[in-house]
Amino acid sequence: MADTRWLNEGELGAWMAYLKATHLLERRIEEQLKTDSGLTHPHYEILAKLSIAPERRLRMSDLARELVVSKSGLTYQIGQLEKRGLVERMDCPSDERGVLAVLTDEGMRCLEKTAPGHVAVVRAFLIDQLTPEELQTMTRVMSKAATAMSQNGSGPAPT
Repeated sequence: MADTRWLNEGELGAWMAYLKATHLLERRIEEQLKTDSGLTHPHYEILAKLSIAPERRLRMSDLARELVVSKSGLTYQIGQLEKRGLVERMDCPSDERGVLAVLTDEGMRCLEKTAPGHVAVVRAFLIDQLTPEELQTMTRVMSKAATAMSQNGSGPAPT
């Protein structure tokens, strides 16, 4: 315990503000998605990622990596979306072990219906609250944190 670098007052304030803002924004997003389409935020992210992929399809392993989720967690989410007819799975023609997640036409219609409300929430509660300079800083800070977490695996960085 003597080696623990506890957060000082400024660091703790930043951490607590981050937690509160992300929880509140996530709650607003979940409410909007549920109201507009019955989707969860993870479901929306899957549809959005597939919508911009070539031919609206991605290998499941690539999609899991892009979404930063486990393969088993993604398999469960895709199963739920399949039941609604929003996504389908296909064998990968270039790899007999590979499976593709494919956005269906119904999934694309659902995304197109839901996206305006999603963007409105993100804009109202985050983007429009910040100046262009603050947005640039936020992008830089979050990218730096994501890079550090990606490089360091699951454990804390050595001190």
